[in-house]
Amino acid sequence: MQAQLIALDWGTSSLRAYKLGPAGVVLERRALASGIMHLPTEARVIAGVLCCDGFELAFDAACGDWLDEQPTLPVIACGMVGSAQGWSEAVYRDTPADVATLGQALHVVRSLRGVDVHIVPGVIQRGGLPNVMRGEETQVLGVLQSLPLDLTHRRLIGLPGSHSKWVEVVEGCITHFDTFMTGELFAVLSQHSILGRTQQPSAQFQAEAFDRGVQVALSTDGQRGPLSTLFSARTLGLTGELAGDEQADYLSGLLIGHELLALNSDPQPDIVLVGNTQLCTRYQRALALCGFSHVTLAQEATERGLWQLAAAAGLVPASVQPD
Repeated sequence: MQAQLIALDWGTSSLRAYKLGPAGVVLERRALASGIMHLPTEARVIAGVLCCDGFELAFDAACGDWLDEQPTLPVIACGMVGSAQGWSEAVYRDTPADVATLGQALHVVRSLRGVDVHIVPGVIQRGGLPNVMRGEETQVLGVLQSLPLDLTHRRLIGLPGSHSKWVEVVEGCITHFDTFMTGELFAVLSQHSILGRTQQPSAQFQAEAFDRGVQVALSTDGQRGPLSTLFSARTLGLTGELAGDEQADYLSGLLIGHELLALNSDPQPDIVLVGNTQLCTRYQRALALCGFSHVTLAQEATERGLWQLAAAAGLVPASVQPD
C-alpha cells in the first residue's frame, strides 16, 4: 500500500513517527527518544550538507528513509515542536477550535531536505486565567473522528498525564478546557517531599489503597481541599493503617480524586479517556467511584487527528478513516 502522509507526534521527551496510507491507515510507526528537550547532538550529513541542528537530525532519523523512498510525501507534525522552544513556533489559535480552523492555520518550516513540515498550532483559551495546549488538540480531534456523529451532544474528553487536560467539546468544536498538574505533583511529592520517605515500591497495583484515596478526596475531609488531605498519605502510614507499598497508590487516588471533583456537573456528560492505557484505566476506576457511568477509552487518537488536519489543509485526500 502506497504511503500518503508522514505524521509526527513530537513532544518534550519523545518523537513518534507514523507513515500513513489511504484513509489514514497506519503502515508503519516508530518511537524515538528525541523530544525537543532530548535532541541528537552528533553531526552527520543530510542532503549533502554536514548538519548539527538537533531538529534536523531528529527529523532525518525519524523519517529520512521514508522520504528517500517517496520524496514528495507531505509531512505534518503536532506537539511541542511548534512551541517557542521548538523547531519553529506555531502561534496558538483561540477557542472555539475545530478541524477546519486548525487545518487552515498550519505553520510551515522548510527542512534541510527541502521538505515542508506543516506544524499544527496549539490552542489557547483566554480569560482571567488563560489555558493552553499543544498536541492534545490533535488527540481530541482524532477522538471526535472515531465517535458517532452527533454534533449537538456535549462530550468531555480527558487526557490524563503530567498535566491532565479535560476538554469540553460541543458541536465538534473545542470550546473549553482545564489543566490539572496531577501527574507532575504526584512525582514531586513522591520524590522530593516527606511523603515519599515512607513509600515502598509495589509489585502490583494496590487497588484498595487507590480507592481509599479517591474516597477521601470525595469525603467531608476532602472538602477542605488537597492541601488539607495530602498529609494523610504519611499519617496513615505512621498509624499502621497504610503499608509502605500502599502509600503511592493511595496518594495517586487522593490526587486524582481531587482532580475529578472539579468535573461534577448536571447532567453528567459522556466521558472519553485517551492516553496511556494503564493511567486511563486508573482514571476510569476513579470516575466510577465518583459516579460517572458513561466512560470509554479511545485509541490511535493522534494518528487519526493528524490525518484529519492534513485533509483539512489539502495535504491528503479527504476521506473517511477505517474504524
